Amino acid sequence: MSQYPAVMPHHGLKPICEDAWYLQGSVDFKPLVRLVRNMVVLRHEGALTLINSVRLNAKGEAALDVLGKVTHVVKIGIHGMDDAYYADRYGATLWDVPGADHGDRPQPRVMSAEDLPHPGLSLFLFKDTKRPEAALVLNAGGGVLITCDSIQHWEPSDLMSLPAKLITKVMGFKHPANIGPPWCKLMTPEGGSLRPDFERLAALPFQQIIGGHGGLCKTNGPALLRATITRVYGA
Repeated sequence: MSQYPAVMPHHGLKPICEDAWYLQGSVDFKPLVRLVRNMVVLRHEGALTLINSVRLNAKGEAALDVLGKVTHVVKIGIHGMDDAYYADRYGATLWDVPGADHGDRPQPRVMSAEDLPHPGLSLFLFKDTKRPEAALVLNAGGGVLITCDSIQHWEPSDLMSLPAKLITKVMGFKHPANIGPPWCKLMTPEGGSLRPDFERLAALPFQQIIGGHGGLCKTNGPALLRATITRVYGA
């Protein structure tokens, strides 16, 4: 048996903007509940940076190799089940957010405003979450906000199981530029609010959003996020 999680159903790479792609994969969250999860791929001078990594089948990996060499693998939230595969397969450098608990796993390189794997990225750190979490903004394509579970732009996908479609609808996932409901509950301190973090996030220079789940929001990202903030936290 492989020491790595099995390859799950996934689609092919889709362009976000020049030298940036995303790929919709999947994960069995619970029995019969298969969710969509996304990987972002960035290229700079032939080096590839993977964010929210998703392990691929042979065809998908060959397509990835055509783009360049996997050099960096970035973890910005809890997604990371496939990071070790890419680190071992390609000798890629692992990156994580400041303060993350790595247990007995290999210690990654810690991101900072001055030290990031791709020159077109800027780092956003949540200040008020119970656990470390980050987002990244790519300075291309009008600005691309890259998140894990904090912001999710859901859209229909054939990779999702029927129970997953029903559960995510009932739980309130299916809004544009949505704040992940379970994530928000888990990450909000008792008696606290993450609204200031999200207002700082909405003020960043971006138009597109690609989260760890859902699909690509191509336009009006800040306005959609501000509408979500008002819906979740009130006017």
